[in-house]
Amino acid sequence: DEQRQRLSEAVKNIFLFRSLDHDQIGEVLDAMFERRVTEGENVIRQGDDGDNFYVIESGVYNIYVKNENDAEPRLVGNYDNSGSFGELALMYNLPRAATIQAVTSGALWAMDRHTFRRILLKSACRKRKMYEALLENVPMLKTLEKYERLNLADALIPKVYVPGQQIIMQGDSADGMYFVEDGTVRITMAKENNEEKEISRVSVGGYFGELALVTKKARAASVYAVGKAKLAFLDVEAFERLLGPCMDLMKRNIEDYENELLKIFGSKANISDIR
Repeated sequence: DEQRQRLSEAVKNIFLFRSLDHDQIGEVLDAMFERRVTEGENVIRQGDDGDNFYVIESGVYNIYVKNENDAEPRLVGNYDNSGSFGELALMYNLPRAATIQAVTSGALWAMDRHTFRRILLKSACRKRKMYEALLENVPMLKTLEKYERLNLADALIPKVYVPGQQIIMQGDSADGMYFVEDGTVRITMAKENNEEKEISRVSVGGYFGELALVTKKARAASVYAVGKAKLAFLDVEAFERLLGPCMDLMKRNIEDYENELLKIFGSKANISDIR
């Protein structure tokens, strides 16, 4: 019972599990087993066959990738006491795409290949296929490795808005960013007289909401669905974990947006979320 309680907490925010029903979640919990790791241990090695899928309960883990032209593996990211890894090799019957090394001692929950494919593969593949084409057409994400885009697809949450519905309110705190899967949204900003002025529109393949996450300020604009809009939402925690490689590009975009505000309002706003 004590193990099951800890496991339930560990898997609570794992995106691969979100499409499972209650019975399937119970089956997943029953099938997972605990694995303790020590500092410096390689949990998985790039190039090896996939054996298990892992959910992190505790510990810090570095992600290393070695390409053909690299003399040494490159550190491309890390997990800090949360997250999951190891699913790509199991889903696509491919060798491990990265090495995961424990920076500290910690605890993992593992699920073997057979159980993973039987319970999770169908729902995970359906979701990935749905979002893969969308993400491949977002210019900002060209800097990501393929496996990073696939992890991003896992983290996206579908949201649908009716015509005229407000998606983001100016002044609110930032909880995540959005990709437009279908439809169009309009971005407005209210100045001193509280009159809202439309700044731009974002349609299929576009995205918005990222700059408030980069600058860590309140939303400086409101966003509304023009017609029915189907969006893919990425929460702030997943944003920070998955989009680190794109951060410099997003920061460079801030100056472009400030210059657009200068044209519209005659002065630069204290920008935090403008498209």
